[in-house]
Amino acid sequence: MHNRVKITILAIVALSLIATFMVIQSGGNWSYILPRRGIKILAIVLTAAAIAFSTMVFQTITNNRILTPSILGLDSLYMLFQTFIVYFLGSATLSMMSKHVHFGLSVGLMVLFSSVLYRIIFRREGQNIYFLLLVGIIMGTLFGSFSSFMQVMIDPNEFLHVQDKMFASFNRVGSDLLLLSFIIVLGVAVYFWKFAKYLDVLSLGKEHAVNLGVNYDYVVKRLLILVAILISISTALVGPITFLGLLVANVAHQMFGTYRHKVLIPGSILISIVALVGGQLIVERVFTFTTTVSVVINLVGGIYFIYLLLKENKSW
Repeated sequence: MHNRVKITILAIVALSLIATFMVIQSGGNWSYILPRRGIKILAIVLTAAAIAFSTMVFQTITNNRILTPSILGLDSLYMLFQTFIVYFLGSATLSMMSKHVHFGLSVGLMVLFSSVLYRIIFRREGQNIYFLLLVGIIMGTLFGSFSSFMQVMIDPNEFLHVQDKMFASFNRVGSDLLLLSFIIVLGVAVYFWKFAKYLDVLSLGKEHAVNLGVNYDYVVKRLLILVAILISISTALVGPITFLGLLVANVAHQMFGTYRHKVLIPGSILISIVALVGGQLIVERVFTFTTTVSVVINLVGGIYFIYLLLKENKSW
């Protein structure tokens, strides 16, 4: 089947799921339901696009299909920030904090950490990108350890407010934050456009990219900053969804069987939308909100991650 046909089918499935999500069990209360479900579905689409896009670019840069941007420790840093507020200032501060302030601080902290990390790692020319990944794993583990230490020290009632931030939720997204996030993501997409032509070459590896005339360090540094911004936006907006990017990027590679990113990127975005909208429908209509969509995605993604590891092990 031609890749254009596959993308068309995915688009139809995604639109069908979105339409189902908008009208199912509406009871005719359109004036109440449509605006609220509309904000939620827009948040889902924006998050799905940001995660799929950033993961596909990140895997191309690292030339590794079992890595996701979360390996840089941004999810752990986000949870450390939430835990820090509750531990030192109390849950009331977290609850009363303006959504704009909380969003700005979360995004700013994650982007700042990424920028400092990149500047330190790439200070010397020719620094291997896998050293960046190693430092990211170490920092993520460190942030997670600090978070766990503070979480076991706080009052159980206070911990419930921290626990609420551990899982992605589309119910607390406001229209103003959604608009701001959309503007930032759109700006990232526009800036990315001039680097899009390099992705197919970068997938060949650093040596081949340099031999073919790509200014490797310059391009990779800027792509990594864009990846960090997108992951920071999606995490601060709805919460961490660790395995979604891994899941949709690898499914896209298997489905389309190509290394052309003009096919892989839109394909992975559509797969991500199908997964998130479908997952949210299951959470709301099957599990009746007894779990969250991130738990479902992480369960499926975790199993798929183990499958990929076993598959790679056999190939060796």
